[in-house]
Amino acid sequence: MTATKQDTAPTVVDSQPALIHLLDSILELPVEPPSLYFDLEGIRLGRLGSISLVSLHVAPHSKTYIVDVNLLCGSAFSTLSTNKEWSLKTVLESQHIPKVFFDVRNDSDALYSHYQISINGVVDLQLLELATRKGSRNRVAGLAKCIQTDSSVSDDSKRAWRETKEAIGRLYDPKSGGRYEVFNECPLRPDILQYCAYDVELLPSLWEVYSTELLKTGYGCWRSMIRHETQERIKLSQSPHYNGQAQSKVYGPWDSHNIEAAIENWNDDVMLLEVHDGMVLDEYDQWVDPRQNSVGRSSASTLVARLATK
Repeated sequence: MTATKQDTAPTVVDSQPALIHLLDSILELPVEPPSLYFDLEGIRLGRLGSISLVSLHVAPHSKTYIVDVNLLCGSAFSTLSTNKEWSLKTVLESQHIPKVFFDVRNDSDALYSHYQISINGVVDLQLLELATRKGSRNRVAGLAKCIQTDSSVSDDSKRAWRETKEAIGRLYDPKSGGRYEVFNECPLRPDILQYCAYDVELLPSLWEVYSTELLKTGYGCWRSMIRHETQERIKLSQSPHYNGQAQSKVYGPWDSHNIEAAIENWNDDVMLLEVHDGMVLDEYDQWVDPRQNSVGRSSASTLVARLATK
């Protein structure tokens, strides 16, 4: 079945009551498939810039929210839910709530540098695409290429997304005569809101494509590599010398040599631990002894647990 992008307008969250309502609505959501899809916009997003907006698509509700961080400042992340247990900060930091990003590095840098948020439970779709790709893995793919090539949304939705992205790009990209401050305007322009919404609303279709591939036999090693590299991306983004504009970011983390070595080591573990010692993989693709742990072989329903950072 061909997926389509939703037509409803995103909801702007620009007050504490609206933020509390959002937090209350996302508690107790399913974790498989992931419910929360994030993206950030800002002025030179990262430690040297600022966060203007947090876009959040809540897949089970088919709703998208744009949190106005420029207006709410720190309260965007510290405001508590009605039960006083959750804030946007604790949601982002929870390893038990999966959050899907596309290239988490600069988002993580900005959250950590400006609001001391150390994100966890992250699934990075850029790494899922790289792992499931059939061709060269020398360079990572951008979101535009992934949507045009892999997304199951309709051609009309892809065309509308592309046209919106090009139009808004001229508004905010200094190279095109634009200015990033358009993300700080109050009230936010409808076309800016649509631009922010499009990016997160199209992420679930990419998750569906890549996760289906990663559930196939033989991808256990890749799932482990994705989780490890996502952790490394977050760690790097929080390091003192991280450069969010570095040209080296376009290169993938895995070359043919370390891919072959990782797969060989994984296969050796399978032979040694599964065949000879009777070990099984738990929901995190970790080898455990079923005679000492009340676990069984992982099912397809635990893919998020195998990919998200811990």
